[in-house]
Amino acid sequence: MSEQRVIMLGEKQTFMKIALVDKIKESKIDCDFMPWTIDNINENWDNTALIILYIDEGVRPPEDILHFLVDKMDETGNKMIIIGERGDVPIILNQIPSKLVFKTCYRPINNDGFADTVSDYMQKFKLGEFKKRILVVDDNAPTLRSIKAMLEDKYDVQIVPSGTKAMTSIGKKRPDLILLDYEMPVCDGRQTLEMIRSEADLTTIPVIFLTGVSDRAHIEAVLSLHPAGYMLKPPVKEKLEEAIEKALH
Repeated sequence: MSEQRVIMLGEKQTFMKIALVDKIKESKIDCDFMPWTIDNINENWDNTALIILYIDEGVRPPEDILHFLVDKMDETGNKMIIIGERGDVPIILNQIPSKLVFKTCYRPINNDGFADTVSDYMQKFKLGEFKKRILVVDDNAPTLRSIKAMLEDKYDVQIVPSGTKAMTSIGKKRPDLILLDYEMPVCDGRQTLEMIRSEADLTTIPVIFLTGVSDRAHIEAVLSLHPAGYMLKPPVKEKLEEAIEKALH
């Protein structure tokens, strides 16, 4: 995988933006400025970990650009730093979900301090702190290892071998989604889901069932629990990722 990079977006290139990009590059971070057009964003999105949105006074990006950025960030899990005047930044914040904003900065900018902020973000990004957390619950160790290998590049994947251990894991850190084996001994998928849904603050976590049985009666029993989805085992990576993204959004 190529080194992750930073993109600074603005209306046009200026001396101040060039100086800020150069300061970030001094921290051994790949960073480039480009005008905020959909074509520029789309063509340069690969390996982008962070967007810096630089707003010159009174010159805000068009709404279609902001909508496009929100969709891209929501899809890929990266975030944005906003730089602007105190009168402009709140208007932008009203159009971008707070979960996608790492930090807001007001001009004048201290270039050294800002470069440290970017470095801090990139370190957190490399450690996976901004990835969606997926909890996989299955009593079959090879299945756990296989699913973890499928998903760990894109998600923070935690694996546990039972429903009781799933509850312990959830208590330590809430997952964004749960992949839950339906056929487990002692505490099966139905019982585990009941335990999860018995906790009021956990009811919104989407759960996708994994099942190795494909007969109609079995599938109807699974669907009667109203999961966010179900997958037949062994899951196919592309279909599993598609189901996860659908459930997360």
